[in-house]
Amino acid sequence: MEAREKKEVYTKYEKARILGARALQISMNAPLLLAIPKEKLDQINYDPLKIAELEFEAGILPITVRRPLPQREEKEEKEEAEEEEIEKELELEERAGEEQTKAKEKVVEEVAETGGVEAALETEETETEEPATEGEISE
Repeated sequence: MEAREKKEVYTKYEKARILGARALQISMNAPLLLAIPKEKLDQINYDPLKIAELEFEAGILPITVRRPLPQREEKEEKEEAEEEEIEKELELEERAGEEQTKAKEKVVEEVAETGGVEAALETEETETEEPATEGEISE
């Protein structure tokens, strides 16, 4: 079996960038990577872009295209961190709710020990009465 070379597929933008970069190199007197006969060079009128296209089609350009991979790991880590923060907030809310429930139970116990709500109200009424005036005391 023959080992076939995997020909890379480029987007039109990548191809334009590669051809432009190589044509610029050729126009700055870089050596040609493909042996092109003089008749062919005369036919294409020594056009650097045409020469770059011939080299590109031959697959001998030493130019690579780096394509960044999606940043899925970072997104997953951020989502996990957000979920942990939400869990912590829920735990804090539950603790606060438990503390409020305990405080209410304590108040209910205190009221029950002092004789109920009516007794608590009576003590509040006696405490809020206005002091007697001198005329009321003598009578």
